[in-house]
Amino acid sequence: MRKKGEQMNRGIRFEIPNTYGRFLGETLKPMEVSNFDWFIGGEESYFIEGDTLGDDLFPDMIIGMSGEELQKIIDTNEYYLIFANLKAFPKGTQITDVITYEDYVESECQMVLLVIDSIYVTVYCKDLEKVEELYNHINRQGFESLEYLTDENDTRSKLSVW
Repeated sequence: MRKKGEQMNRGIRFEIPNTYGRFLGETLKPMEVSNFDWFIGGEESYFIEGDTLGDDLFPDMIIGMSGEELQKIIDTNEYYLIFANLKAFPKGTQITDVITYEDYVESECQMVLLVIDSIYVTVYCKDLEKVEELYNHINRQGFESLEYLTDENDTRSKLSVW
């Protein structure tokens, strides 16, 4: 239970380099990706093939990608993120695209990861210990502009990249 006046950490935000790599895999290392089923918005990101943009990383919206499959994709391939929208749900629960922060809070969704314009990453997470782990992990990676998302500084109205 939160004490009066205590700040609530909703997640973190930071910036990744505007280049290709394995930034989803790197960001999600503390999260045990395989423990979840995933909603993937099918936004705009590409595999890197021969030092150039290849096929879509996620060609269509996916409702219910297994965490094992996602882990394999994000850990064993290089890719270029432009827009990404990933949402983690406990295995066996109903997966939907939560649109607002209020929807997220009331849903089974445990984590939201959004990438906008190739560099801006926002991660919401209901497990406050994981938020702390994520913050420390991202800090060790040296990504820029790292900060906690709080009730006071989070101005996002929709949990989407558009």
